[in-house]
Amino acid sequence: MVAVSASDENIRTAELVKIQSAVNHLPVFADYDIDRIKQISQTVFDLLEQEDGLDALFGLIRGDLPERLFETAYALACDVAAADGTLAEPELRLLEEIRYELNIDRLHAAAIERGARARHLT
Repeated sequence: MVAVSASDENIRTAELVKIQSAVNHLPVFADYDIDRIKQISQTVFDLLEQEDGLDALFGLIRGDLPERLFETAYALACDVAAADGTLAEPELRLLEEIRYELNIDRLHAAAIERGARARHLT
């Protein structure tokens, strides 16, 4: 979620609120220590500044996230991207990369994206 928000180099309040809301309310984060968000965010920022940082980030995600939650991770990334009402090209490219790296089926990805779009229409 943090990587999608930072991908266009403009972290918007709506995106931060979406991340905080997800962490505070979704069952998948029930055992998550909210105090880790700042540390995780800094790690993501540091990785995105490195030449091969995105590859390293995906390595960490695949190593720590159970495969059964890959679609959930993609759905949360889509929600963060859509939270501010606009999808910048860097966000779209990162979402495409996430789909590829997490092996999200095209049909499932389309449904997830459509749901995110519908939830964030104004």
